[in-house]
Amino acid sequence: MLLSAFPPGRTWHLLRCSLMFGLAMLVSACASISQDPLPAGLTEQPPADWAQRQNMLSNLDQWQLNGKLAVRQPGENASAVINRWTQDREQYDLHLSSSFLGMGRTELSGSPGFIEIRMANGDEYRSSDPENLISAATGWQLPIDSLVWWVRGLPDPGRDYRLLFDEQGALAEIRQQGWNIRYERWQAFIADTPALPARLTARKGDRLVRLVITNWQPL
Repeated sequence: MLLSAFPPGRTWHLLRCSLMFGLAMLVSACASISQDPLPAGLTEQPPADWAQRQNMLSNLDQWQLNGKLAVRQPGENASAVINRWTQDREQYDLHLSSSFLGMGRTELSGSPGFIEIRMANGDEYRSSDPENLISAATGWQLPIDSLVWWVRGLPDPGRDYRLLFDEQGALAEIRQQGWNIRYERWQAFIADTPALPARLTARKGDRLVRLVITNWQPL
């Protein structure tokens, strides 16, 4: 209806201008992304064996680890011992011990899009929004659904991501959902399996989550 108000020649001119403007904006946006400088010594070019490594780690979906977890956010610095983190495909069972806010022994069980939290005092909470429930129950900002992937050195496949590799071809950083996940140490925990993260730090604004893994074994 709007286009019919103009003569045919005028209509085509308007369409052409609109298309050229849209194309110019798209090129400009692409250029701004490509000009985003990379940290020194890092590249987006994956090593030749990355696809094989990614496939092997994706297939590692039944495991158990032990270690420590630290959370830092405005006004709070907290840590917990990971007594046991058991992963059975999509189902996780995470047992924590912490004196922070009197949490004591806390258990987080769930799968993508669902979580159940059992507190030391016997209280139980369930939600289809894991991150918000963890925040409400413990005060911690913990992206648990994505952490299941990050802890193996993999991006969450359900969300956009950017991978950065170091000069030796090791994964150095994942950028996803506004989080920067940096891999600071790798270790060959499991025979015939690529090295797994032994220490990683995830940052988003003024929030930080750090994981140190001391033991990792398949189930």
